[in-house]
This record gives sequence, C-alpha cells and structure tokens, in this order.
Amino acid sequence: MDDLLAAGVDPVATLYHWDLPQPLEDAGGWLRRDTAARFAGYAELVAARLGDRVRLWITLNEPFIQMSLGYGMGVHAPGHTLLFDAFPVAHHQLLGHGLAVHALRAHSTSPVAIANNYSPVRVLGDQAADRAAGAAYQALHNRLFTDPLLGRGYPELPGFDPTVVHPGDLDTIAAPIDVLGVNYYNPTGVRAAEEGSPLPFDLVPLDGYPRTSFDWPVAPDGLRELLGWLRDTYGAALPPIEITENGCAYDDAPDATGQVADPERIAYLDGHLRAVAAAVDDGVDVRGYFVWSLLDNWEWAEGFTKRFGLVHVDYATQTRTPKSSYTWLRDVIAASRPGSTR
Repeated sequence: MDDLLAAGVDPVATLYHWDLPQPLEDAGGWLRRDTAARFAGYAELVAARLGDRVRLWITLNEPFIQMSLGYGMGVHAPGHTLLFDAFPVAHHQLLGHGLAVHALRAHSTSPVAIANNYSPVRVLGDQAADRAAGAAYQALHNRLFTDPLLGRGYPELPGFDPTVVHPGDLDTIAAPIDVLGVNYYNPTGVRAAEEGSPLPFDLVPLDGYPRTSFDWPVAPDGLRELLGWLRDTYGAALPPIEITENGCAYDDAPDATGQVADPERIAYLDGHLRAVAAAVDDGVDVRGYFVWSLLDNWEWAEGFTKRFGLVHVDYATQTRTPKSSYTWLRDVIAASRPGSTR
C-alpha cells in the first residue's frame, strides 16, 4: 500500500468480497446476526492498521449477489438454495455494513462506501401481472440494499421476515455514507411468473443486444437509465456515486505475434463511459469509474474461463500482456486530464 501511495495511486479497500472465513460460514454465515458483529470487529482491526493510507473504504461488495446467488439460488458459495428464506442474509449484511461504518470512522477520515450491484428492470409484457412482477424485482434487486441505507427502511417484499430487524437496527444501517458504489453490467428482463413458480417474477433474456462471452447483453443505455433512476428515486438523500465495477468478458487470446486485440471490449468501455458522461450532463453526481478488471482473474463459479481483464494473463506461465483495450483506456485517461492537449 505504501508503494501505491508513492506511485500516486489512491488505495481503495473493499473489506468483503464474498470471502467469509470458513469457521464463520460453518457456524451459519450471514444467516447469523453474530456475523455482522464479527465483520465490524474485522473492519476496526483493518482501519486501525491502514486508516491513514486507504483513500476510500468499501464495506461490502454486491450484497445482493451474495444473498441471491450464494444463499438463495446456490450458484455461488456457500451454495445454499434457500430462496426467500435467505432474507436474513440481507439484513445481517446491511447491519454489518452499518456497524463497520462506525468502526472505520473511529480510525480513518477517508470516505466510506458500499458497492451494490444494480440492474435496470425491463418489463416484458403489458399486463398488470407483468408490471407487478417488475415492481417486485425492482424492490428485490435495486431497492432492498439501497432504501434502508438511505433511511427509508425496507421495501415491501414477499417473504421478508421482520423479526430479524431489532430495535435500532435501521438507524445503524442508515449511518451516513460518503459514496454509493454502483456496479453495473446489464439490465434484466422480467415478466409475470408462470403458475407454480416459487418466485413472483420470471427472468427473461433480452433480445436485440450484442452479448458478451458470459451471454450478458451489452446495453450502455442501461447505465444512464440506472443513474437517472437513482437520482430521481432518492433525491437529496443520494450521496455522490462511484461506478465501482463495469466491464465485460470476452474470449481473448494472443495472436501469432503475442498481441491481444479486443475491439469488442474497447467498444463496450467507450459506450459505457459515454453513458456515464451523459448521466453527468443530466445532473447525476458521478465522481469516478472503475473498470472490472485490470487483470484476467478467477471468476467465482466460472473459474478461469471468463476473461474480464485489460491485461491478458497466461495462467500456466503467469505472463501478463496488455490488451489493446489497456492502451486505449490509458490514452483516454491521458486525454481527459485537465490541461491535456491530446
């Protein structure tokens, strides 16, 4: 971290990216209220050691994904399939976040954030049941981890158990944050659930978009739409925004000369940066943009099969080769600096 500071790089620390210690998971993980307190204790230890060097704290990364895919649907670790019985995970993560905010502020003056995954909801169908399904998904994906942060309490959700909320919890969760981290990859198509579905909506693939190797639709317009929705929904309660994740996976490989050309990623980043600029012109207070990711990396359930990096990694040799998107983004950043003549 000291080397980063010496090189003029501001360290941004994410305290939790779905990496719960195994003994805590064995004891019940985020289903247990005690995990929130344990997370706050961990935050205090880290802040006491690094509070003078970290320039932005992010408490949790994508708590919606941890709850829904880790505890609800069994796609990610820890692999539970609890559906709506996973709702205590949401509350305990948010409680842990609020407790961690207080712990961080005791040892650091740097801004504090949380990074949520957001997805604009596209309702497919014009029946009342389709619109109700869209509202239910909006509450689950976009509002469950935002409303209570900004002092609104929990949205109305089917299956939510209010007994997990103890007196004072909502005040703790709503501890003021300096930044809202927004992770964006794609919109979500929703329609009314089929009869007998355990969920109040069906998720439907969106047609008419290019797709990444993850089969995610490439929709830069969704990022502008999302940022406008946050502004309009939360108004003055909305803190400044950082785009804390945005990127795409493609099947990149070196050519015969060892170069890695990735024009699809360049087009993706160009479109999404323009979407952010348009949102700023619309009055949304966006302070920064992080690409996911600098390096090809381990992508959770997909392992090393999905490459998001600006830099290609040969996993056998660990050789690292900047892709053409790396050079492109470097030049965009240089040209955007105040006083640049490029």
